[in-house]
Amino acid sequence: MTASETSPALRLNATSYPAAIPGTALPAYDRDKVEIGVVHFGPGAFHRAHQAFYFDQLLAKDPRWGICAVSLKSPGVRDALQPQDGLYVLAQLDAETTFRVIGSIREVLVAPEDPPSVFARLAAPTTRIVTLTVTEKGYTLSAEGGLDETHPDIIHDLANPREPRSAVGYVVEGLRRRFSAGLAPYAVVACDNLADNGWRLKAAVVAFAAKIDAELAAWIEREARFPRTMVDSITPATDDALRARVQAATGLEDAWPIQREAFTQWVVEDVLPGDAPDLASVGVILTDDVRGFERAKLRLLNGVHSTLAYAGILRGHETVFEAISDPVLEALARDLMVKDIIPTLTAPRGLDLVQYAEAILARFRNPEIRHLLSQIAWDGSQKLPFRILGTLTETLEAGRSIERLALPLAAWMRFVALRAKTGEAITDPLHDALSEIGSGATGDAHTDVAAFLALDSVFPPALARDPTFVEAVEKAYVELA
Repeated sequence: MTASETSPALRLNATSYPAAIPGTALPAYDRDKVEIGVVHFGPGAFHRAHQAFYFDQLLAKDPRWGICAVSLKSPGVRDALQPQDGLYVLAQLDAETTFRVIGSIREVLVAPEDPPSVFARLAAPTTRIVTLTVTEKGYTLSAEGGLDETHPDIIHDLANPREPRSAVGYVVEGLRRRFSAGLAPYAVVACDNLADNGWRLKAAVVAFAAKIDAELAAWIEREARFPRTMVDSITPATDDALRARVQAATGLEDAWPIQREAFTQWVVEDVLPGDAPDLASVGVILTDDVRGFERAKLRLLNGVHSTLAYAGILRGHETVFEAISDPVLEALARDLMVKDIIPTLTAPRGLDLVQYAEAILARFRNPEIRHLLSQIAWDGSQKLPFRILGTLTETLEAGRSIERLALPLAAWMRFVALRAKTGEAITDPLHDALSEIGSGATGDAHTDVAAFLALDSVFPPALARDPTFVEAVEKAYVELA
C-alpha cells in the first residue's frame, strides 16, 4: 500500500508542499525571500521543465532570480498554478523516475488581461533577464527571416505600440519604458529551437523599434544583449496518468505537473551582461560557439533519430526505445556517430563529442520516453538535407566511405514506397510527388533510386549525379529489401 492510499493527497501549494512524501525534492530556499528578476513569455511545458528548473536550482544560491511567467494568450497556466502559489511537480523520467517540486515561478500573468502588470515587471529595476519560449511562429518573422510586417499582430502593434499583442511588441515596449526611465536594458534570451534565435529576435526588435522611435532603436542595437541559445530535452505532454503518478509518488495533488527526460541541455552565447545570473553554476553551458553545439545536435542527435525512424519502421519497430534495443540498429547508430559523423565535426569548447554521443544513446534507451518513430519520420524531404546530406557530402569530399551514411537515405526511400503502396498517408510537404514515386517503385534499385534522386529540392543535382553517391545509395537500397 502506498502512502497516497493511507492518507488523502494534499493540494499542492505553499503551505502543503513541505508535507510531500519523503524522497520528493523540495525547493532548497525560502520562497518568501525570492525576488523576481526574470520575466518569461510562454510558460508552457517546455519552459517549466527547462528554464524554470535551472532557475529553481539557482535560487538556492541567489534569491534574485524568481520568475514572472507571462502568457500572451491563454489563461490555462495561470488558472492551474495560481491556486498552487506557482508551484508544480517536475517528474524526471529515467530508469528511476524522480520528482521535484519547482518553486521558481513566483507570479503568472495573462498579458491580454493585465498589460499594466506585465509592463511594470518589464520596467522594474530588478528585472535583468527576459526569456521566451513562444515557438518559432511566435517570433513573427517573415520567410526571409526579418520582422513580418504583414503579420496581423505586428500590424496591430505598430499602430498601437503601447498596447501590444506580440512577443516582439511587449519586448520593445518594456525596453522603451526602461530607456525613458534611464535604466539599463534587460538581456533578451530566446529559448526556441530556431537557428541564430537571438540574432533574429534582435533584428526583429530593432526593426520594430525603428518604426516608432529611431533613438530607441539605436539604443537597443547598441546596448541590449540578445544571445543565441540552444535548448534540448524531450518533454512529453501532461496527461491524467502523470497526474495520478505524481500524486501517488509525492502525496500532492497537482493540477498541472510536468514530465521530461532526465537529460537536459541549455547552451547560451557568452555575451550576457555582468549583472546576469550565474547560469554556468547550475549547468548552463556558456560558449562563443552556439552554432558548433547546434551542428553537433543536428548531426548526432537529429541525424541518428531519422536513421532509427526509417530503418526502425522497416524492421517493425514503433518507438525509439524499441529501435535502439534492436542490436543491429544500435550498432548502426553507434557506428554512424563515432565513425562517420564525429569526424565531420569540430568540438566547441565545453563539448566532448564522444561523451555527447554516448549521452544520446543513453537517451534513446530510456524506457520511460515513448517517442514514436512515425512522428520522427514526418517531413523527411525537409529534414534529411540538413540531418544527413551535409555529413555525407563532407565525408565524400574527404574521400572516406559513405556506405553507412547512405543507409538512412535508402531507408527513407523504402519507407516512402511502403507507405505509398499500403495507402498510408505520407506526412511531408512533397506528399504528392513522394506518393507518385513510391507507388511506382518496383524494387529495382537503379530505377527506384533514380526516381528519388530526381527530386532536386531534396538532392542537389551535382550530388545526385555523383557515381560514388549513387552506387552507395543503390547498394543500401538492395540491403534493405
